[in-house]
Amino acid sequence: MRSEVPRERLRFFSNPRMPPERSHRVRQDRKTQVRPDRRPGARWGGQPRKAAPSCQRKPLAWPRAAAGAISVAAEEEKRLRLRNRLTLEQNKPAVERCLEELVFGDVEDDEDALLRRLRVPRVQVQEDSDDDSEVEKEAKDNFLPQKKPVWLDEDDEDEEMVDMMNNRFRKDMMKNASENQLSKDELQKRLKEEFQHAMGGVPAWAEANKWKTPSDDESEEDEDDLLQRTGNFISTSTSLPKGILKMKNCQHANAERPTTARISSVQFHPRAQVVMVAGLDNAVSLFQVDGKTNPKIQSIYLEKFPIFKACFSANGEEVLATSTHSKILYVYDMLAGKLIPVHQVRGLKEKIVRSFEVSRDGSFLLINGVAGYFHLLSMKTKELIGSMKINGRIAASTFSSDSKKVYASSGDGEVYVWDVNSRKCLNRFVDEGSLYGLSIATSRNGQYVACGSNCGVVNIYNQDSCLQEKNPKPIKAIMNLVTGVTSLTFNPTTEILAIASANMKEAVRLVHLPSFTVFSNFPVVKKKNISLIHTMDFSPRSGYFALGNEKGKALMYRLHHYSDF
Repeated sequence: MRSEVPRERLRFFSNPRMPPERSHRVRQDRKTQVRPDRRPGARWGGQPRKAAPSCQRKPLAWPRAAAGAISVAAEEEKRLRLRNRLTLEQNKPAVERCLEELVFGDVEDDEDALLRRLRVPRVQVQEDSDDDSEVEKEAKDNFLPQKKPVWLDEDDEDEEMVDMMNNRFRKDMMKNASENQLSKDELQKRLKEEFQHAMGGVPAWAEANKWKTPSDDESEEDEDDLLQRTGNFISTSTSLPKGILKMKNCQHANAERPTTARISSVQFHPRAQVVMVAGLDNAVSLFQVDGKTNPKIQSIYLEKFPIFKACFSANGEEVLATSTHSKILYVYDMLAGKLIPVHQVRGLKEKIVRSFEVSRDGSFLLINGVAGYFHLLSMKTKELIGSMKINGRIAASTFSSDSKKVYASSGDGEVYVWDVNSRKCLNRFVDEGSLYGLSIATSRNGQYVACGSNCGVVNIYNQDSCLQEKNPKPIKAIMNLVTGVTSLTFNPTTEILAIASANMKEAVRLVHLPSFTVFSNFPVVKKKNISLIHTMDFSPRSGYFALGNEKGKALMYRLHHYSDF
């Protein structure tokens, strides 16, 4: 049922306005700038309260109370933090507490004091305590001031003079008679000039700045970086691979002194980048090896002396040469620049001195004679030490790698092993399949002995089996040549064995060790520029390989596997 009480209808105005009475109140408040009194019992229409003067107003109490509460909380937090630090300090060792006091100060200091201590540099050095560790003491010792010398000797500052007249080597370096004495610095410069004159200039290996790269300045940092990190530092194998030998044909070693006479000896200097070429034209020539022009250093001409063999001494200071029809042994002193002929060796009754060998330690000289004799001489004095004899004739001989034994190949196909000190025969065996021997060689590492025969076969033995067994079996028989093997040479790393025959053109092979296989790319048969080979040699680090033929050319090849000379 509907209520009988009539409802008041809502009125909608197009422009709604506030009721007149309320609008009046609001305007009144805005004029007086006083908010209406809203206390209980107060009415909107009441009189507004008057504002008190500014001088009679009382300050509010809540900001002062809040500041006091904040300071109390800060003090409480500081007290709790200090108590926690003291609790932690009680559990620390005495050494650790001492170190923290040295660095951070006392525990009871506040943070502001700590910051002030860190800003101001400390100048006081505390005394070492007994509890300091060894690392601290070592660090302190490193910063100790260096002591000055107590006294200086004036004689040490005086430049010492060297006598030039009473020394036969220094006398030749005098430029005039007034240079009786030279200082050490001047003598060093003079020796440097003599060396460069003998070498034909500054060798490539002696130029310090030639190979310098921008990375050389950072070498120390690279070493430090290498020592501060870990990883796999094992690189790939550097051993010579078999199959194909990477090599390049270089300019002939004797291109600046051409000749048509047969080359009888080619040898690299053991310590310098120099190669020696000698032949039947009575001359021994020295060339600097650069692979491009190979400039000539000097030539030594021996009148009516066709050279059968020439060889460096072990230290490289002398050159020894023999002829095809003379018993004179020429010795050329490279330091003094003098040629010394040895006409007769006391006790040596050989009419012709031709084939000889120099021990690798530079102590002995071995001369092959006739009727099975070979003679041991002192390399220093060129005097006879003793003689040894084998059955038949001597075809070839060589020293072992330690220079304590001599291996001799006879014309009957036998190999003799002699002791140098006692000059007694240690062993004797037959070279397998050989009718008579022509050449013999030993490896630098003391592992192999190679024997070449007249049938073109090269037997490679183990040196231990040659000393212990009566009939040793060869490890490998190389049968790539069909004529007599006249030359055998191991390279210094015992990775290549060079074999050659002087009886057939292009008859030279390079054998890879220890696979005992022949490199297929040498020689290049189509070019036919090698001809008959009479001598061969490798450079001290196997970077170069040289051959001498009957046309007067000293062929030279660069072996790319070896980076050094």
